Amino acid sequence: MIPIDTNLQLTDDSVWFTASRSGGPGGQNVNKVETRMTLWFDVNAATALSEEQRLLIRERLATRINKQGLLWVTSSRHRTQLANREAALEKFVELLRQALQPEPQRKTKRISATAKAKRLAEKRHKSQTKKLRSDPVEWE
Repeated sequence: MIPIDTNLQLTDDSVWFTASRSGGPGGQNVNKVETRMTLWFDVNAATALSEEQRLLIRERLATRINKQGLLWVTSSRHRTQLANREAALEKFVELLRQALQPEPQRKTKRISATAKAKRLAEKRHKSQTKKLRSDPVEWE
């Protein structure tokens, strides 16, 4: 089981990995060993997710989801497949946690009279400065 948060756990078979050649550290080893790991997760087929959670994930992680609804996370930071696999899994869990967190409600606040006056005074000052930079003939 992959624990995402206290209310959500994904089964191990809901994600799968593919390996490819990495451009990261490893010297000449990089040219012959596939150490980059890509984690794949089918958002549409995940039974542990509710429809609301699917929508949140699709909306907030849209750049990481392809047209087939597959979310991917890659890691090529380490020199071994196993370390990159664990790193991709950690990154995946963190991405899902952030995507599923509710957005905090924005509290509307009134702008104080002092702040308004200060802003308008600054605008007048900038306007005057720009006016002084121009040709005096244009003033009339």
